[in-house]
Amino acid sequence: MKNTVKTPKTDLEKVNMLSNDEIDYSDIPEATEEMFKLMTKQEPKKLLVNIRLNEEIIDFFKEHSNKYQTKINEVLLAFVHNYKKAHNQG
Repeated sequence: MKNTVKTPKTDLEKVNMLSNDEIDYSDIPEATEEMFKLMTKQEPKKLLVNIRLNEEIIDFFKEHSNKYQTKINEVLLAFVHNYKKAHNQG
């Protein structure tokens, strides 16, 4: 019986066979405070509400996205930001 070394078939298998000392981390940027802030950024609080919208609106968003409620929220949020910008409200 031959004693053969198993050759990895994928890059992931090759990486998994490396020890921590064999991995080159030199091209990874230093973690900054800004990076940590982005990683821990909380989603804005969302409230559950009932709202009556025209059927045409619902049909339009459902046609363009499975996450139509999220898309409606994004459109309304963009409107709010643009309105505030136009009216110098932040």
